[in-house]
Amino acid sequence: MGQKGHRFDKEALRHGADELTHEAQVLTRDVVTAPFRLKTYRLIRKILIGFILVSIANVLFSYFFYTPKMYRILRDNRETVIRYRILQDRIRTAQRRVDEIRHRDSYVYRSLFSTDTISIPGVWRPYPDSKYASMADDDYAPLMVGTWRQIDALARTLYLESVSMDELQQLSRNKEQLAMAVPAIWPIDRKELHNNHIGAFTPRRFHPVLHRVIAHTGVDFGCDRGTPVYATGDAVVEIASENGYNGGYGHQVLLNHEFGYKTRYAHLSDVLVKPGDSVVRGQIIARTGNTGRSTGPHLHYEVIHKGVPVNPINYFNRDMTAEEYERLMENLRETNFEKY
Repeated sequence: MGQKGHRFDKEALRHGADELTHEAQVLTRDVVTAPFRLKTYRLIRKILIGFILVSIANVLFSYFFYTPKMYRILRDNRETVIRYRILQDRIRTAQRRVDEIRHRDSYVYRSLFSTDTISIPGVWRPYPDSKYASMADDDYAPLMVGTWRQIDALARTLYLESVSMDELQQLSRNKEQLAMAVPAIWPIDRKELHNNHIGAFTPRRFHPVLHRVIAHTGVDFGCDRGTPVYATGDAVVEIASENGYNGGYGHQVLLNHEFGYKTRYAHLSDVLVKPGDSVVRGQIIARTGNTGRSTGPHLHYEVIHKGVPVNPINYFNRDMTAEEYERLMENLRETNFEKY
């Protein structure tokens, strides 16, 4: 009994010791772990506070001072503005050169070929503001939009000159044909004129009887009935009417000279050609008369360029001296050969 009690006590002591050892280990682990967590928390807190302080310092520094990145951006912006200014100067230089070409085109080249300055409807119509809307909110919008407007204007001028030069190139290839086609002589013998009587070309003439403005789109040559009428340039007969009122023109001939030129000969007594005939300058094509809306024998003569009546007198200058031309222009009078 004594031995059994003694063994029991020893086992109880050993078991108690094991429990105490386990609890000591747990407590030791807790004691060691708690400071580590606390240190980790403190470290993270310091890092966060440091990051916040650095961010605040960076914002304040950026507000009061330029950062290297901002310096690079400002430098790039200045260089871009300089490039735009250089581009504008180059555009202005190119525009001046194109304007010089346009001036030679209008007053030299086209004068050689006796043709009017080219005109393309709508080519100078400005672009809508919506084209530049994408740049409107930019700080450099005035500079960019102004530059693009210059480029667009230059592009329009270049396009117009390109079309004009194409036309002049075609005219130069047919220069001899053009020289013979342009109306360049009198449609009747000047000796057949009655007292040098020529009715004037008047796009806006106030009619004394009807009291309204009526255009007279040609010139009238007072002469005897049956006076020969000559083609003023090489052409193909487009209209050759030997009867009818024809809108007041009476018997008439319309010649197509190509190159945008046509000529009309009206109030005729006899028509000596037919549609489709080819005629040459100086060929007799009809005889004067008093048909249509006419009050007396005469020839109504028109020059039409690109669908628009022009003053035929301007085409007689090459068949006259300067003094004769000036004297003719002074003697032109309002026509009284046609009734309206």
